[in-house]
Amino acid sequence: MKIYTKTGDKGTTSLVGGTRVSKADLRIDTYGTVDELNSYIGLVRDQPVNEVRRDFLKYIQDRLFTIGSILASEPDNKKHFIPDLHEEDIVALELAMDEMNTVLEPMRSFILPGGHPSVSFGHVARTVCRRAERLVIALNESEPVEAEVIRYLNRLSDYLFVLSRKMAQELGIEEIKWAGRKSS
Repeated sequence: MKIYTKTGDKGTTSLVGGTRVSKADLRIDTYGTVDELNSYIGLVRDQPVNEVRRDFLKYIQDRLFTIGSILASEPDNKKHFIPDLHEEDIVALELAMDEMNTVLEPMRSFILPGGHPSVSFGHVARTVCRRAERLVIALNESEPVEAEVIRYLNRLSDYLFVLSRKMAQELGIEEIKWAGRKSS
């Protein structure tokens, strides 16, 4: 099987279901950003500090493929099998955050991204997740998107923030607290 089909050479692509749309379509931008997020999650998963979390991060990547499939499908397309997202997928993120938070210092200020490449990768993934969430919300304003998709991305960005804090703790990196400039 060849990876190239030449069908997109004129700037269009097919949704699951066959409808051709511009590659600049909001739906394409949305699931493309979810794909970008999935790549960043892979980078976070590959960090040695996340050895114990690799399976969970792979689980998240699988959920992101599910979200990508949902977003790549024609609205109300029932002809094709599309995996679905469940409440327990969202709960799994919440439970993982709760577990990490039991050993993290309470936050007393905003935290600047950085301090270690692994932590920075986590924050990049978090910000890409927020962008994906904004795009899904924009798409939802013109055509319905499953509510679980929005909830999952919202919770995932929270998870990535807590994970970044947890990685900093495990790496012995002091969190960089934002102080802001004092007005003179």
